[in-house]
Amino acid sequence: MHISSRAQNIEPFYVMEVAKAATALASQVAHTNAPMVFLNIGEPDFTAPPLVQAAAQAAIRDGITQYTAATGLAALRERISDWYASRFSLSIAPERIVVTAGASAALHLACMALIEPGDEVLMPDPSYPCNRHFVSAAEGRAVLLETGPEQRFQLTAAQIAQAWGPHTRGVLLASPSNPTGTSIHPDELRRIHALVKSHGGVTLVDEIYLPLSYDDAFGHSALAIDEQIISINSFSKYFNMTGWRLGWMVVPPALVPVMERLAQNLFICPSTIAQHAALACFEPDSLAIYEARRTEFKVRRDYFIPALRSLGFEIPVEADGAFYVWADCSQLCAKLGLQSSWEFAFEVMNRAHLAITPGRDFGTAHTARFVRFSTASSMEQLHTAVQRLRAML
Repeated sequence: MHISSRAQNIEPFYVMEVAKAATALASQVAHTNAPMVFLNIGEPDFTAPPLVQAAAQAAIRDGITQYTAATGLAALRERISDWYASRFSLSIAPERIVVTAGASAALHLACMALIEPGDEVLMPDPSYPCNRHFVSAAEGRAVLLETGPEQRFQLTAAQIAQAWGPHTRGVLLASPSNPTGTSIHPDELRRIHALVKSHGGVTLVDEIYLPLSYDDAFGHSALAIDEQIISINSFSKYFNMTGWRLGWMVVPPALVPVMERLAQNLFICPSTIAQHAALACFEPDSLAIYEARRTEFKVRRDYFIPALRSLGFEIPVEADGAFYVWADCSQLCAKLGLQSSWEFAFEVMNRAHLAITPGRDFGTAHTARFVRFSTASSMEQLHTAVQRLRAML
């Protein structure tokens, strides 16, 4: 069977490849005194709060499961708009909000709407691997620009100005970022967008971890800068609804009918059940639970980073949001006679029964030195991980 070049050019999602290997090993060690600990997937160990679960059950019980509008339930778009007002003091018209089948669908729609074949989109190295593949799926080309700890692993306006070329269409950023958990300072983001806008380009910002910001200096939405910025968001991370596959994007008014037309053809609509459940995310009781969980994520980060440093990991920049630790393991690799973080991840998996993510997925600039830990697991699991790493090292 002939496979399209488009499909062949999409690399495996190595996070999931490692996860498959870890799951296979987990079944072998499940009944030992050292069952597998998973710190590899960015998925909260919390589930949807009680009111959200009850709303989903009610929708199923009452038969409210038919298609919705392609842009989502009007009531949900209004709730999201109200949340922007209360959380970020932003006035976002509900009509600019397009509810999608996860942030992935939002990114896919945005790329399909804005990228022509041969267009180039600038993004940082390291960055979330699927983002560059959304660009590729639209027959564009992701151009990764090397970043370092001195710039918090984020792009700068000066860097973008130097890299901008005749085929550049815009930038795709993430703040906070996966895998680093670092954010772009609002002042720098303003400079970036002003530059992009001066070239007639587009600024897309993945903000799915923004509600999990721990630092007031960074916890601001890019939407405060200009309504021409496209913001991608999700119910997966802060709202603890990963498998529900529900997200949204905020777009300029002129793009709404374009996104609607594409969504009608590509997805029909997001999950109706998930949308009715998500209405309950914004109830006061649910928001109180989410804020308590955000505090818990920060407590986990504050324990885990010093613990890793005591073991010999170098962590050049601490996450100011999300639930990741981007750790340089190169000195540990040298001690163990290993060549890269890929080998290190499998060594840790097999010897310590601990699943972590090698940097290979996230780019090519020094990523062979880094591993990503997810601190979305319980404190008990984090303690166990540290104990096993200490014993192994």
